[in-house]
Amino acid sequence: MMILEGPSGNNIGAGVAKILGARYAAVEHKLFPDGESYIRMPKIPEGEKNVAIVQSTYSPHEKHLIELLFMIDALKSLGTRHITAIVPYLAYVRQNKMFSAREAVSINTVLRLLSESGAEALITVEPHRYDVLSLFEGKCAIIDPTESFAEALSKTAPNPFVIATDSGDMVRAKKLAELLDCDFDAIEKERDYETGKVRAIHSIKTDLKRKDVIIFDDVISTGGTIELAARIAVENNARKVIAAATHLVMAGNAYERIVRAGVSELYGSNTIPFQNSRAVDVSPRVAEYLKAMKK
Repeated sequence: MMILEGPSGNNIGAGVAKILGARYAAVEHKLFPDGESYIRMPKIPEGEKNVAIVQSTYSPHEKHLIELLFMIDALKSLGTRHITAIVPYLAYVRQNKMFSAREAVSINTVLRLLSESGAEALITVEPHRYDVLSLFEGKCAIIDPTESFAEALSKTAPNPFVIATDSGDMVRAKKLAELLDCDFDAIEKERDYETGKVRAIHSIKTDLKRKDVIIFDDVISTGGTIELAARIAVENNARKVIAAATHLVMAGNAYERIVRAGVSELYGSNTIPFQNSRAVDVSPRVAEYLKAMKK
């Protein structure tokens, strides 16, 4: 097997290759003066028929997505028989159905493009919606990074208490709490979709004095939900408030608003680079899944 690292692989590919003892190469890339992407594949050893490409599709989403499609298509044209797309952060998962008439269901298009370009397998890390990946025509694996977060958080939160940002996220919070051997709870919120603001309709009743509160979510986008949960934790006497999420999208002033709300530490995986966070490496989990898929 050979592991190729795309422009937005964030060294996850290098980590996976090292763990598996696989061949590794970075893909050559640049932008033309007009902003179009250029991709040149490394030389693939003769007889190597199994290649995995690591490329996250965070912002700029379209650039990183088209680069991924170029890489898959180029490998296919070079005669690679088995191509696995490792997409740590998979963009466009939120638009998984028509919320209003005549809307494009973007994740359907993305998955179809990946498949038709030549990817026969897809590995991604905790997408916003799990069920939509069933639309991908080949093998599909979803990585749960909770164990990796537990390993990291256990070193900084000696007296943890986990908060889920919604009752629908209780499974994620429960798993982290079990790994950290602590209690957990969830806030219940509602969102005003016109303003984007969220408010609590069910809050935490526990006194969090001397607790290291961990607000755990899959994505931090605008920061509104984390801000709400952080304020509730502070109001309930939390000693420390930690925000942790698999994907740190961090749009606009998200970081500033969660810090103002009381968050003192931020953890996120390396699916998306963010300089003000402590990175949790998903490479070992990706390597495990890739190895399992190839059996």
